[in-house]
Amino acid sequence: MTPSSWPCPLPGGGTCEEYALQFDAGRRSRLLVVPALFDEGNRMRRFTVEVMRRLDAIGIDSFLPDLPGCNESLQPLEAQDPTDWLDAMTAAARHFGASHALGIRGGCLFTPQRLPAFHYAPVKAAATLRQMVRARILSAREAGREEHRDALAQEALARGITLAGYRLGADFYRHFEPMTPDASATAIAQEHVGGAGLWLRAEPDENAEQAGALAAILADEIAA
Repeated sequence: MTPSSWPCPLPGGGTCEEYALQFDAGRRSRLLVVPALFDEGNRMRRFTVEVMRRLDAIGIDSFLPDLPGCNESLQPLEAQDPTDWLDAMTAAARHFGASHALGIRGGCLFTPQRLPAFHYAPVKAAATLRQMVRARILSAREAGREEHRDALAQEALARGITLAGYRLGADFYRHFEPMTPDASATAIAQEHVGGAGLWLRAEPDENAEQAGALAAILADEIAA
């Protein structure tokens, strides 16, 4: 595993360098991995890298780029729009010469359309936002404040909103909320991997059996 960078397109033109993890031995099968989003991405990053490590052991290269505004990215998250993330993942796929794409949870919404895609436990954007709004309401309640879902939605559409520590712009919220995973992708349900999804845990974690199971499913699908 080595760190790398790739030229990410900027909305106004030009590019900036973004960070990626890669297992690259120049092999024919090359998988772009679009990570889970927001807190789920933090909880599942170790698991994601373990899946990539197992794919490397069976002869498949893989690449995990940062979404602009997330992880090591220096771009402001509040300035992003879902089309920027789609453009970014398309550019990353082109740069790394990806032959296939894997989306994880909310990352399934951003797999490049030109590639054969696998969607692990795909989730609609509205469900992701509901979970984040619910977490904010519970946090406010613990602090002695009352917040309400409808009012928060109005705030988000008018001025943007901070959810789970992530500042989302109004345009991002508006365009993200109706997004659904592409039905033409090959879906991989959690029941095929076994056990409960790691995104449900309170802290980042990994599971060797689940990582091995997902890598084996991907290897079979890529070879088919």
